[in-house]
Amino acid sequence: VQLQASGGGLVEPGGSLRLSCAASGRTFDIFSYAWFRQTPGKDREFVAAILWRGSPRYHADSVKGRFAISVSRNNAEDTVSLQMDSLKPDDTAIYYCAARSRATDLFSRNSYDYWGQGTLVTVSS
Repeated sequence: VQLQASGGGLVEPGGSLRLSCAASGRTFDIFSYAWFRQTPGKDREFVAAILWRGSPRYHADSVKGRFAISVSRNNAEDTVSLQMDSLKPDDTAIYYCAARSRATDLFSRNSYDYWGQGTLVTVSS
């Protein structure tokens, strides 16, 4: 499975961005998708996850009510999106999409088999 993330950029506090992750290859093996984020000197942290069929969805408390994860399927390719609204400077990070093929701990980065390359989100005035 290959994951290609896009959509990062610079946005002012209170603004919005939409991240996308294109999944190709053996997507029929994928159990769920997720977004994680990481800042320098910190561990990669869970942001949101969604099962392959579109539900249920899970969001970290820090982004609940502001971010929304979704997934769509077109033939053998999936697109995983993260709509980010009411962005704060604390949301500044490199965002990574990930996929897992097993029903293990949804919130742990160690459960994910495949990772995209990361896309930088900067929230600053």
